[in-house]
Amino acid sequence: MNSMINVGIVGLGRLGELYVEYLAYQIPKANVIAVSDTDEKRAKDIAENRGIKHAFKDYRDMLELTDLDAIVISSPTSTHKQIVIDASKKGLKIFCEKPLSISLDDAFQMKEAIDQSGVFFHMGFMRRYDPGYSTAKKRILEDEIGDPIVFKASSRDPYRPSLEYADPKMSGGLFLDMGIHDFDLARWFMGDVEEVYSIGNVLAFPEMKTINDIDNAIVNMKFESGTIGNTDLSRSGLYGYDIRTEIMGTKGTIHIGYLRETPIYILKKEGVMHDTVPFFMERFEKSYIIQLKDFIEKASTDSEPSISVDDGILALLVAHAATDSYKAGAPLLIDNKTFDYAEKIESQVNKSI
Repeated sequence: MNSMINVGIVGLGRLGELYVEYLAYQIPKANVIAVSDTDEKRAKDIAENRGIKHAFKDYRDMLELTDLDAIVISSPTSTHKQIVIDASKKGLKIFCEKPLSISLDDAFQMKEAIDQSGVFFHMGFMRRYDPGYSTAKKRILEDEIGDPIVFKASSRDPYRPSLEYADPKMSGGLFLDMGIHDFDLARWFMGDVEEVYSIGNVLAFPEMKTINDIDNAIVNMKFESGTIGNTDLSRSGLYGYDIRTEIMGTKGTIHIGYLRETPIYILKKEGVMHDTVPFFMERFEKSYIIQLKDFIEKASTDSEPSISVDDGILALLVAHAATDSYKAGAPLLIDNKTFDYAEKIESQVNKSI
């Protein structure tokens, strides 16, 4: 196989445009030959400014290119299903940003298309590539902290997104859009989730009620191994972008993450001050680049993807169960073998300790 991979990028929002930069200038084996966005002018401007040969308004026109090897999907979640199905039919290698889709039914159809065509598919969960998270995984596998028994995570945005984006019809809502990263990490560190119980509310932004979503939530989890964990999700971490994880083991604990962006403190009699991480690109830029390098490397050598479509579905399954647990006000049991979940029966709810 040619060592170079000809790539087309679908979706040129903030992340998609950065993906163009990373693939074009920081990943030697990637050759960006096309971009696509529903904003045709934006697609043409980006292509012209970066010397990219093709620009399209409709991604389906891009898929007709005979020299295209792979696509990177960074378009809105609601568009992922059809793009993945169409690209699978063309036999293209696929990288798809999280979440896999909004609905589980769509995710199953995507998996069917991928499995039937046998195409290379890489799910985008960049936090696994963060040096802190990847080092923690390595140290846990080396028995640094013994057996992991408690998982705790926080994901807090410094401000709420636009209501258009936050609308569950577009992004999947708080549990799918934000929580999906923590649910993937929880599975990666602790194994599959067996039970979830979510609570949440509109606490900071009353306007969230107009789109039927919430701005703060806590999700408690029990894993198939019997271990436990939780994550708190917030649109109102006004002090900065705060992403942290703690894994407690039988021999020690690992803390992952940081809040201070610039390595200085200002010490005055009024107190000690420092800045904070502004937002996700400042915190995880390196992770995005490493992730895309891994996608291109694995795609060019016909290796197994590091993160599969099943990983995408199982994280989505937890996110849906967390969403429905919040709505039902009850714990839900997850069956990871059948990709399903259901409310606990009464005898399980009242089981004595």
